Amino acid sequence: MIVGIDLGTTHSLIGCHDATGPRLFANALGEFLTPSVVSMDASGQVVVGQPARDRMVSHPQASVANFKRWMGSPRETRLGAHSFRPEELSALILRSLIADAEAALGERIDEAVISVPAYFSDAQRKATRAAGELAGIRVERLINEPTAAALAYGLREKADGARFLVFDLGGGTFDVSVLEMFEGVVEVHASAGDNFLGGEDFLDLLEQACRADLKLADSALDASQRGQLRRRLEAAKRDLGSRGQAQVELSLGDRQLAWQIDEDRFARLADPLVQRMRAPLERAMRDARLKPEQLDEIVLVGGASRMPLVARTVSRMFGRLPLRHVNPDRAIALGACIAAGLKSRDQQLEEVILTDVCPYSLGTEVARRDERGRVVTGFFEPIIQRNNSVPVSREETFWPIHERQRQLQLDVYQGESPLVEKNIKLGALTVDIDPALPIAQNAVTVRFTYDINGVLQVEARVHADDRRYELLLEQNPGLLDAQQIRERLAALNDIKIHPRSKQENLAVLARAERLYEEHLLARDQLQEWIARFRAALESQDDALIREHRREFARALDTLESA
Repeated sequence: MIVGIDLGTTHSLIGCHDATGPRLFANALGEFLTPSVVSMDASGQVVVGQPARDRMVSHPQASVANFKRWMGSPRETRLGAHSFRPEELSALILRSLIADAEAALGERIDEAVISVPAYFSDAQRKATRAAGELAGIRVERLINEPTAAALAYGLREKADGARFLVFDLGGGTFDVSVLEMFEGVVEVHASAGDNFLGGEDFLDLLEQACRADLKLADSALDASQRGQLRRRLEAAKRDLGSRGQAQVELSLGDRQLAWQIDEDRFARLADPLVQRMRAPLERAMRDARLKPEQLDEIVLVGGASRMPLVARTVSRMFGRLPLRHVNPDRAIALGACIAAGLKSRDQQLEEVILTDVCPYSLGTEVARRDERGRVVTGFFEPIIQRNNSVPVSREETFWPIHERQRQLQLDVYQGESPLVEKNIKLGALTVDIDPALPIAQNAVTVRFTYDINGVLQVEARVHADDRRYELLLEQNPGLLDAQQIRERLAALNDIKIHPRSKQENLAVLARAERLYEEHLLARDQLQEWIARFRAALESQDDALIREHRREFARALDTLESA
């Protein structure tokens, strides 16, 4: 069985494509959105999703979120006695999603199509695949999030030649892609984005403004109180979108603090982030060689695109209202489900070909001679320019810089800077050449081939004797190799993860602990409710536990809405 997964910065979703079309699976709590949060309890068991999100307030030192932004890096996070890489944290989310899907389907899942930001680098894409492997599934296909959104909107069914722009602002990343439909082909013309711009950055702005107005220094809030503040600011951000103003109340020791903000002030605070959004939009249009009036549709997806200032920015830039009729939180997941159906050759789906582009330029380091004949190194020579449709293959010919040179060092980079020091090094290939030959006869042709799965093949051919060298860039510095994945997988299998069957009980207790942190006046009542529910759990009577859980949840609803 092949499923589609949206592995998001703030929330993740899973689904499949069947006779009724794309459908998403609810988690154990009955929700389609599973927070991308991991926590570890006192017994050393891993908690994932909504219970972990609640524990971000009550147990901030044992919880972590937003780790999608660290994919492709060797950064590690300590939770209890264990250290986790971003791939492993993502794998824990994937395992939870897969358990939900298997519970709904009643069959084992062995493969997934996972969506990634269009502007994810080579290393980040490979880290996403590694996360799938650590979760016990095969990930042969990654689909760019804007392409998935296009499938969800049914834009593949538009008239031939239709062009549209997908604007995807999620919790942690921003992507924009320009696509065109032609004879059953969804072709990406250009992609651009910012892997460090999303809803979390707008939340950071609200936090900075709130703390400045209330004169709260960094030392004034501990980790738990900061978690409370951010949770309430997140609710305020939603209120700003629906009501145009919001109020935040915070208990800080014996102090009761209140803060207000309206949509106008929020828009002024957010202007630097809005300007950061404009740059990738303009770049994608420029790379696609299109003018705004040549677009047929503009589509907004991603949870953060709900903010009115986002829709206003896009409307002003393109002179029209964007499409938003598909739930922006679910659009990418639904598109991933359709991509999974296409991959499994679901007969319900009309055959459609998806093409994508290489999001970064790929090339090598070269040396040049200046006007005085001196050799200057460190220049970047692109071989595959960004936004070329993939699969793509390009070649260039290079010569040694010195007489009697014995080797050419081909350092492979990705990026857009003219200087390699500002780009990302992917690997290196050393080519032997004949030092007896003159420079003009010592040419080496280098071919780069980049496929739809993000694998870069580098081939070098020495003209003098037709010797060939090859480098397959399936790994990057800082990423796990096959042996390390096996070792990490064994370690993850030894870590106890709360079973899906206990998630509802765990979630209501985690929520109660969070409310205990937030509501000083209700602490005695909350302790009584927690003790009563724990006693019901000890009875191991499923009917009694269900009854107490419903009563407990209703009581917490009443407290939280008061």
